[in-house]
Amino acid sequence: MRYLNACVFLLTAIFVLCLCTVKAQNKAKQPNILFCIADDASWQHMSVYGQVDWVSTPAFDQVAENGLLFTHAYTPNAKCAPSRASILTGRNPWQLEAAGNHNPYFPAKFTTFMEALDKHGYHVGYTGKGWAPGVAVTKEGKPRMLTGKQYSEIKTTAPTKNISSLDYPANFEAFLNDKPKDQPFMFWFGSIEPHRGYEYGSGVAKGQKKLSDIDRVPDFWIDNDTVRNDMLDYAFEVEYFDKQLGKILQVLEKAGELGNTIIVVTSDNGMPFPRIKGHVYEYDNHLPLAIMWKNHIPDPGRKVSDYVSFIDFAPTFLELAGLREEESTMQAIEGKSLMTILTSPAGAGHPHRDHVLLGRERTDVGRPHDQGYPVRAIVKGKFIYQKNYKPDRWPSGNPETGYMDTDGGPTKTSLLNANRNGQYQNLWQLSFGKKPAEELYQTDIDPFSMNNLADDPGYDKIKKVLKSQMEAELKAQKDPRMFGKGDVFDHYPYSRTDLANFYERFMKGEKMKTSWIEASDFEPLEK
Repeated sequence: MRYLNACVFLLTAIFVLCLCTVKAQNKAKQPNILFCIADDASWQHMSVYGQVDWVSTPAFDQVAENGLLFTHAYTPNAKCAPSRASILTGRNPWQLEAAGNHNPYFPAKFTTFMEALDKHGYHVGYTGKGWAPGVAVTKEGKPRMLTGKQYSEIKTTAPTKNISSLDYPANFEAFLNDKPKDQPFMFWFGSIEPHRGYEYGSGVAKGQKKLSDIDRVPDFWIDNDTVRNDMLDYAFEVEYFDKQLGKILQVLEKAGELGNTIIVVTSDNGMPFPRIKGHVYEYDNHLPLAIMWKNHIPDPGRKVSDYVSFIDFAPTFLELAGLREEESTMQAIEGKSLMTILTSPAGAGHPHRDHVLLGRERTDVGRPHDQGYPVRAIVKGKFIYQKNYKPDRWPSGNPETGYMDTDGGPTKTSLLNANRNGQYQNLWQLSFGKKPAEELYQTDIDPFSMNNLADDPGYDKIKKVLKSQMEAELKAQKDPRMFGKGDVFDHYPYSRTDLANFYERFMKGEKMKTSWIEASDFEPLEK
């Protein structure tokens, strides 16, 4: 009997040991995830895309050349908070209730992939800008860490007064030093660049750039020295982001983690200039994306033309971690994992990835009753169709409150001053004027979305097909806007109490403090 008991004990011990070994092996197979996101950078300004010569991004290019470069990556909403909410939850903004707006209270019911990974064995953290701006608390009122523990204590000397003093690479290294041995990690590098404001003239003075380096100013702006300086100041900050990315990759390699880390580099929305950030056009929602995963991506260095949305990141990261949606508590994710793209050989296409949906609700205040500017759009093939549901509203915010849905800066001021002088009124209209109910643009021949084809009889069939598909998919996704309930987005409270009810308080003469409008932005009431 003693012998039998000893055998049973030995066999049990062996079984437990084998089980622990298998679990350890499975855990070791879980890759690290490094998510790097610029703040307000357009896809055209990552140099590997070959669109411009006045911005150089060797670190982004390195990721693309050793991985995949996506040529049709889109955020469903071109504003910081809703774009980042879609990344974190795998849902479109119209599926996120209050989080579909800018500066909201993040609903407690929605779990982020970083919260899920934190609960399932990942070491999770971030530096810089995580999900923002807005307020996120639990049902009990406790602050949530939507992107994990913050690592932002280590500072550096920034090259301009407006570039963040955060030492991103050093904070990442501190995060790695805190990581238990053999534990996989998920880190969010949230650069604050190239968000406004900029140090005027820094692109020329510190970036060794010349105004003549810019071969073409977008057709919807004025081509003058002020605008060119503004663009080069932006370029200087794009390059700063890229330099920090390069240093972070060096930290990763030094730590011996490069081979087991999938690296994703992108931006939350387009550049913070008129008619881009916050709007719904090619320059706004079409964003840079490069993904590198050493020894896992077949034929690295190639371009992927499949259409992908930011809602695809969350299910991708869950699959990488070996988690199912129900295990992670992230139910009803709309996005689809990118793993089939990452592991497919060259030339393999995915027919269902031929379009993306875009949208917009309240991307900033400045209209009566804190109303938004609701839009839905579809990008498919060489066309972008959008429906403006409240064309009577001002898309960039009301003139009398300073067009708050456009960040303040020299390009904005230049357009407004010219319009006051009776010049470039057509360009003012494109950035600040009211819009028709429908817009349709052919992106291959009209990259700046200047020629609206919505009323052209020759494009009527295309418009109807795109609109039908868009609305059918939005209905399937239970978009309140499709069922006559879209005004709910106007009634979600604004999380910044200092700016809530901005329009009414401003019109009563209250002095409102903001960081993104200037005195020169205000227009007469009769405009």
